[in-house]
Amino acid sequence: MDEAPARFRIVPDDYHVPYAGTAGDGRRFFLSDELFDPSSGAAYVGLFLWNADGTFDEVKVDEAVRAEWVPSGQAASAGADQVVASRLAELGKYVLEPIDVAPFAVEVDGVTFGWVGEDFEGTYSLHIEPGNFIAYYEPWDGLGYDT
Repeated sequence: MDEAPARFRIVPDDYHVPYAGTAGDGRRFFLSDELFDPSSGAAYVGLFLWNADGTFDEVKVDEAVRAEWVPSGQAASAGADQVVASRLAELGKYVLEPIDVAPFAVEVDGVTFGWVGEDFEGTYSLHIEPGNFIAYYEPWDGLGYDT
């Protein structure tokens, strides 16, 4: 079985990772408006923050309205453009770039947020929660992920 990484890379792209990089204060960040809890139907905008050395700092969560047409197990933008713009503004002058960060998981109002590790048929992966719509594997370089 593969082992859990101490760090993994998140690379910004035009698909599920449009906002990843370094904030004006040096912290690393990942922002998503596609987070969802399939059991409750809730949608979220989540700003995940790590210290400059890649250790977990905090997560900021805003509940959003999930479009009714989106199937329960599928990721989709919550359409919370104002919330996304506000969270990006909090970052100061940020740079979109690959970041190397530690996996973490925290609970906010009974919902797990973070990068959760699991073994599936001998292969270890890290997936985002809530929603489990991005999963990274070895070599942890962020250049490819499963959705």
